[in-house]
Amino acid sequence: MSEEIQQAVIMVGGKGTRLRPLTENVPKPMLPVMGIPCLEYVIRSLIGSGVKEIILACGYRSDVISDFVGDGSKFGADVSFAYEEEPAGTAGSIKLLQDRLDDTFLVASGDVLADVDIQGMVESHRHGGCAVTMALTRVDNPTEFGIVGLDEDGRVERFREKPPPEEVFSDLVNAGIYIMDRDVMDRVPAGVMYDFSKDLFPDVLSNGLGIRGHILQGFWMDIGRPSDLLRANISKAAALGGEGHSHVMDGVQLRDVRVLSSVVHPGVKAEACVIEGSLILDGTVIGEGSHIIDSIIGRKVKIGKGCKLRGAVLADDDSIPDGYVSETWA
Repeated sequence: MSEEIQQAVIMVGGKGTRLRPLTENVPKPMLPVMGIPCLEYVIRSLIGSGVKEIILACGYRSDVISDFVGDGSKFGADVSFAYEEEPAGTAGSIKLLQDRLDDTFLVASGDVLADVDIQGMVESHRHGGCAVTMALTRVDNPTEFGIVGLDEDGRVERFREKPPPEEVFSDLVNAGIYIMDRDVMDRVPAGVMYDFSKDLFPDVLSNGLGIRGHILQGFWMDIGRPSDLLRANISKAAALGGEGHSHVMDGVQLRDVRVLSSVVHPGVKAEACVIEGSLILDGTVIGEGSHIIDSIIGRKVKIGKGCKLRGAVLADDDSIPDGYVSETWA
């Protein structure tokens, strides 16, 4: 195997159902973190680690993704696309393009923000004697992820997808980034829904092919739920040291507005209101006296005067009447 991984496949085909209504018109990897689509962070991270060729495994709203990425020249990489006619699952989507894969390649999720130590993973894979190397990270609540138990040599010996709290045996979880030998894809049946975590990885383990765990150092964050997307934005804003841990972009018109731990996109207009712990997307208008807490407000939303929103997730072009109070306000 070469010293570097030259080829990566980014999985961008999911519908992002847990993020609705934000994903009704926009695929999950295109949702913004600090004004930049999550997918762009992934692409630039891979390129910075030496990847030259990227294949995007597309499904839902692939037109939005292809329009944004183009041929990859703006990122300095060769980008091509593979399309699912029917949902094939995470492993199934890679099976569809097996004949285009290098002997060893990288797989990444398009909706995970990570500072990935690719070279460290390469070394783990080269010397590990396993068909798959899986990036791992530690989380406080592992019940939302595939949890992993390692033996003393760093090989995966147990794997459990989204266990109930009483069955959690580790705080190490699957970070959605893998290095694989192409031959392992022979184990994926063609033409059926087939998932990495639920199907392929248990099969690899049970047949003794081996999965090596590589614990990531640095930043990792999933954006699978609205609360995750909100946390990713606010964490990035805090890292930049914005006033009140906030980031207000250019082209925003605020008059007598208090902004705390929030990200506000261009074109937003607001007057005499409070925005706290929230993400406000492009072109939204917020009426006088409104108070928005822990919410994600889509593009070109109109929020009336004197509204009180807590934990709200509003779709693009939504409209909220004057005086509206969300059920979660109390």
